[in-house]
Amino acid sequence: MTKNLLIVGAGVEACEGIRIAKEMGLKLVIADGNPSAPGLTMADWPIIASTYDGQAILAEVKKLQTQGVNIDGAIAMCADVPLSVAIVSNDLGLPGLSLESAFWVSDKLAMKKRLQAEGIPIPRFADVSDKSVLLKQATEIGLPLIIKPVDSRGARGVQLIEIASELDSAWELAAKESPTSRVMLEEYLEGPQFSTETLVDRGHYYTLGFADRNYEWLPRTKPFIIENGGDAPTGVSANIKAEVIATVERAAAALGICQGVAKGDMVYTDRGAKVIEIAGRLSGGFFSTTQIPLATGVNFIEKAIKLALGEPLTPEEVTAKYQRAVAIRYLDLAPGQVRHIYGESQAYQSIGVEMLTLFIAPGSVIYPLANHTQRTGFAIACADNKTDAIARAQAALALIHIEYEDEPV
Repeated sequence: MTKNLLIVGAGVEACEGIRIAKEMGLKLVIADGNPSAPGLTMADWPIIASTYDGQAILAEVKKLQTQGVNIDGAIAMCADVPLSVAIVSNDLGLPGLSLESAFWVSDKLAMKKRLQAEGIPIPRFADVSDKSVLLKQATEIGLPLIIKPVDSRGARGVQLIEIASELDSAWELAAKESPTSRVMLEEYLEGPQFSTETLVDRGHYYTLGFADRNYEWLPRTKPFIIENGGDAPTGVSANIKAEVIATVERAAAALGICQGVAKGDMVYTDRGAKVIEIAGRLSGGFFSTTQIPLATGVNFIEKAIKLALGEPLTPEEVTAKYQRAVAIRYLDLAPGQVRHIYGESQAYQSIGVEMLTLFIAPGSVIYPLANHTQRTGFAIACADNKTDAIARAQAALALIHIEYEDEPV
């Protein structure tokens, strides 16, 4: 019998995953708060409800049940909404995160407390939701440090603080970006950072996604921490890679991720591997949908969907078929209002480019980068080695030129 899958999230990044689900022969219930979300066009049963409102999604799912539409699995597609998915899956008895685990991976402060209690290496941290303790806690952790909202996404409000006088205004911004007005501090960890992504099948962990993160923009975007893509295979040793993977898998287990996906933001310090954050969901940034398949030959989304449906994975399914060099880099543009875009077609046709997407059009306003949602486009490229993959992505982006309106923004 054909199975029915609930997908939460139908934005641009979700479309590739939704297409894969369709190709698997599944019937799709797709939920998104934006009636114009592109992924909704592929739904057999669309639900217009905020991806952050799990109870509203559940109510609509139960209406469908009365019509004979039963849900066999639920998954977030490149959307950071594990609680919404868990509300549905727990109510319906489907595979996935417990409500407690979903809370841990949704709330950065709760996550850090849980990891600390379980002995997982993490940066020092402090709750500074009460602004009166801000300076005291910052002094205890020491500069430089990171200030961030407890429960926001897309690097909104995340700032690198190097001078104590910056703390007050940084706290105000972080609090503004938090839905619950909560703020935390973290020790700033020096060392290479990595994106990881792990399939979790009944407590067994398979980390197929592993990429070096690129922060070459940091000197000019500070205090904002804007990642300029990533690349694989990693440039660190096999021993360091193995330690990072072992740490991320221990962290996922500590957070109760026993079935599904664990996405890791990791760093390797002079004291070993440490966890910045773990998410219990598929990554955005076209990492799970595009980069991991290109690098490994494994259809990562397909495997994640099978896990959401409670279907076991074979050893062959979780083994990389090859190791290919892949790089993603983001378009670097000056602020202003776009009048015209040149060079798109040539960029799309560049050697080695597997995907190139612009998030701007004539009339768009480009702002100084303060979070990841403001990035204007990217290219993903492949090659025989990492250096060439990076060069190909950069060469494609260099072909894009912007004509600006004369009036200042």
